[in-house]
Amino acid sequence: MITSPDTRAAESALAFWADAGVDIAYADAPIDRLAEGAERLKAKAAPAPPRALKAAPVVGGAAPDFAAALAQARELAAQATDLEALAAAIAGFDGCGLKFEGARQSVFSRGNPQAPLVIIGEGPGGDEDAQGAPFVGRAGQLLDRMIAAAGLTDRAFITNTVFWRPPGNRTPTLAEQAVCAPFLERAIQLVNPKMLLLAGGASAKSVLKREEGILSLRGRWFEWTGETTGLTLPALPTLHPAFLLRQPAAKKKAWLDLLTLTERLDRPGRPD
Repeated sequence: MITSPDTRAAESALAFWADAGVDIAYADAPIDRLAEGAERLKAKAAPAPPRALKAAPVVGGAAPDFAAALAQARELAAQATDLEALAAAIAGFDGCGLKFEGARQSVFSRGNPQAPLVIIGEGPGGDEDAQGAPFVGRAGQLLDRMIAAAGLTDRAFITNTVFWRPPGNRTPTLAEQAVCAPFLERAIQLVNPKMLLLAGGASAKSVLKREEGILSLRGRWFEWTGETTGLTLPALPTLHPAFLLRQPAAKKKAWLDLLTLTERLDRPGRPD
């Protein structure tokens, strides 16, 4: 029997794979992996469509209409003349689906209502949901120790981007953060601080409207501008205390962020 060079090459290749332990084919027909890879690269290079802000589903009921909920949040926030009234407005607000997904109560704030610093976290966890105050669990206790060491005790007002615990402590959605944003902005306006400290990636990306991860954002100063008030403040993203509990080696970075913030906070006059 006469065999061609192609046949001999094929037999050699099969013998090589057999010696390597390959004894089964996964498909009856050959697959052009190069062409398949090229198609994947084309799909990856194509710009992704913009993410739509959709209201989160409400368990056991219809989801709130996002546009109507946002309009109501803006109206209620504008009507609040002080932080106590704002807390009541948040508690009575039904436009955020998180309120109906197992949360016990709204969680608004704690700290000095006339503080020069507003610290903004992601959202309430289990301890916060039970006690009705932000940052009171293990992460909050670490935050308290950190701000005390930086000389910021009684100089901070603490809140979150959303005011109800997400189920399973998941990250809040863009829509959930957006519908709560008017209340957050009104809180900042009423406190009238000198600057903002954004704890964690979910907070930093929501408040600053940026896509980078927290490891890229942390330690860098940004400018926050309110959407309805026009108030402008310097904002510093830093690592979330919950992350520091999981990665203790990163505490040094967060400590450097606090030192940077404290130095700027203590400059004469309003920082620029």
